[in-house]
Amino acid sequence: MRLAIFDLDGTLVDRTAAFADAIANLSHDHGYGPEIEDWLLTELADRADRSDFDRLRATFHISESADHLWRVYIDRMAAAVTCRPAVIDSLTQLKQAGWTIGVATNGSSDIQRAKVHATGLADLIDGIAASGDIDVRKPDARLFQLAAARCGTQLTPGDWMTGDNPETDIAGGYNAGLRAIWVRGRPWPEGLATPHHTVDDVTDAIDYLLTHSTE
Repeated sequence: MRLAIFDLDGTLVDRTAAFADAIANLSHDHGYGPEIEDWLLTELADRADRSDFDRLRATFHISESADHLWRVYIDRMAAAVTCRPAVIDSLTQLKQAGWTIGVATNGSSDIQRAKVHATGLADLIDGIAASGDIDVRKPDARLFQLAAARCGTQLTPGDWMTGDNPETDIAGGYNAGLRAIWVRGRPWPEGLATPHHTVDDVTDAIDYLLTHSTE
């Protein structure tokens, strides 16, 4: 069994554009002004969970419950997030070639799974491990191990991790015993071991897996 694990945000899906749209829609729907919208854009920029909306309510004395606002945010993100057809097509080819496909992602379980289902990725992914599942975040090797377990297997030499974050995806993958493909998009930090392969797009990473899987 050949296992390919992928990061979600910034690798398989475009969180950045979806995030801005989700915050704009949530703010518009609830009549929030620019001060609250700017707070959300700043505080939730890297990641979001339900506790952020407790802080929002405390900061601005908002009447809506944190549970309600969190659910609305998840719904707006799911509606806004996209996975390019080329990525779906490439993953389909990978699956047809006999690969097992997993996702290891930092983020709350409910919102990450909502993105996977909303984009059609759920039909192609054999297992997903979100940091919210076990309160462990990449680069901790346990999240990669959980992703493999969710796929019905375990990490073995020759398995791969593909992602855009040098520290969490590439260094984390290496520490878990995986070979790693880096999807460029941010500066490479000094001192990190170089990835096994580097690409400009996740579709190029999948092409590499399909053509170099026996290396």
